[in-house]
Amino acid sequence: MSLPSDPDKANTHLPNVEIREMDIDDLAAVFHLGELLFTSDLYPYLYRTWDEWEVIGMYNTDPEYCLVAQIEEELAGFVLGTIISKASWVYGYIIWLGVSPQFQRRGVADKLVDKIVERMIEEGARFMLVDTDPTNESAVKFFTRKGFGNARRHVYLSMNLSKHEFYGRLITYERDKADRVRQRHPKRPQQ
Repeated sequence: MSLPSDPDKANTHLPNVEIREMDIDDLAAVFHLGELLFTSDLYPYLYRTWDEWEVIGMYNTDPEYCLVAQIEEELAGFVLGTIISKASWVYGYIIWLGVSPQFQRRGVADKLVDKIVERMIEEGARFMLVDTDPTNESAVKFFTRKGFGNARRHVYLSMNLSKHEFYGRLITYERDKADRVRQRHPKRPQQ
């Protein structure tokens, strides 16, 4: 989906980056790193929101496409992906890619993407997808450098439902319902 800030560059690679499948003991660390990276302040209009279910759901459904980068026992980054099959086409899709700020611009994202691409090719994917916020220029440059192209802009529209007339009626209804319950069942004084 996105790199939160500066993408990796090939100039300061870390030779001791281990890429491996995420295991159950990595769930909390991956979640917390994503929490740090994918804030609603940075990306308020992402169609996906980062939460614990993103990590748990991906780990449960597509564990072979949930990879972590580890440097000397420390989580350096992660990639979460999936395979999409439609008719005779098989697509690989990178949903989340994140690198710890202390390890950015050192080749971690490169190694994660290279490994997930290899896995997806082995599974029969012949096409890869990734998306990011169009204002995340560093992620766009990173993915372009990795060979992704044919960029398309998507339009996402939002509506503040608290300003919708039905929302106001629902809140009034619920408030009135609570008042009716209180009137029917007044609290007894405590003794």
